Amino acid sequence: MAEDIEVLRYPIGKVKLPEDYSSELVRQNIRTISELPKKLIAEVGRLKDDQIETPYRPEGWTVLQTVHHIFDSHANAYMRFKLALTEDNPTIKPYKEALWAELADSKNAPAEWSLQLIDLLHKRWVIVLQSMTDAEWQRTFYHPDMKKDMALYKIAALYDWHSRHHLAHIVNLKERMGW
Repeated sequence: MAEDIEVLRYPIGKVKLPEDYSSELVRQNIRTISELPKKLIAEVGRLKDDQIETPYRPEGWTVLQTVHHIFDSHANAYMRFKLALTEDNPTIKPYKEALWAELADSKNAPAEWSLQLIDLLHKRWVIVLQSMTDAEWQRTFYHPDMKKDMALYKIAALYDWHSRHHLAHIVNLKERMGW
């Protein structure tokens, strides 16, 4: 049973960040980030209220909370990119994502709102990502919880994974439920 929960938690596996910069990998990361809004809208857009309130795993977030989490997380990532591109190794502000998912907006706001925000956010974010030079991908920010500098090429890979990870939660739930 624990193994099944682990598969439900990490349907595409745990994140593996690249050791070295690769322009080819970065292009793939940008493509994934660019395509996420359309894929999310296709998977979530027609769900009924009871479906959107279904957790993707036991003791996990509902589809609604997951969609709102994606916006919260990706908005933070976008800002962190901009900080790292305009400041010398800035210290970012971590946030407690599990607590954010319990706030009223994450539990009650329509999914459509975050789907629209994700779509618009990703349009702007992709403009920034596509404009970056090889040297800019090497820029860093300091993550105080991890106690280390994080290069932007690694963060792009993280958000490629994050996009696919949460999309898989929703797709797998729909398949298991026969929706």
